Amino acid sequence: MKYINLILLVLLSVFFSSNVFSNENVILELQKGKKIIFIRHALAPGNGDPYNFDLDDCDTQRNLDERGIKQSKKIGEFFRKNNIPIDIVLSSEWCRCKDTAKYAFENFKTFNALNSFYDAKFFKFKKKQIKALKKYIDEWDSNKNLVLVTHYVVISEILNIGVSSGELAVTKKNLGLIGRLEIN
Repeated sequence: MKYINLILLVLLSVFFSSNVFSNENVILELQKGKKIIFIRHALAPGNGDPYNFDLDDCDTQRNLDERGIKQSKKIGEFFRKNNIPIDIVLSSEWCRCKDTAKYAFENFKTFNALNSFYDAKFFKFKKKQIKALKKYIDEWDSNKNLVLVTHYVVISEILNIGVSSGELAVTKKNLGLIGRLEIN
């Protein structure tokens, strides 16, 4: 029993120390620039959007709650504290994404290729959006980082991973995953 506990302790320490190390490596890569940073919008309670959803009316959408606003501000603090250079911040046109971008970075532009296609009425745009997003990334050229504030479905489609609210997925320009960071 003593040996089992010792083995478990060693395995746990390796697991936790490698996660800390990988987070440090991700930060170092971000500081070098030339990375693509996909951010799923911060906490917005619920799933999908209400039936009466209107892209031009935030009152009809699922929006950030207080925790989501705080999480967005922490994302911005993370970038500033770690001196991570940013070329441009692009956001989905959904209010929860725009608010995440606004609270985290202040300056951003909307880009409809980052819009959600979770809802059936938007699913028809999926192929066109993904094609436009990949084209933008292919043509993007900067020594700084590109920040994309978007939705679970877009990140899942592009990177084949699931992400939590406010989670960052950091990739190379070829979309090879470098690492992930959760900002809570």
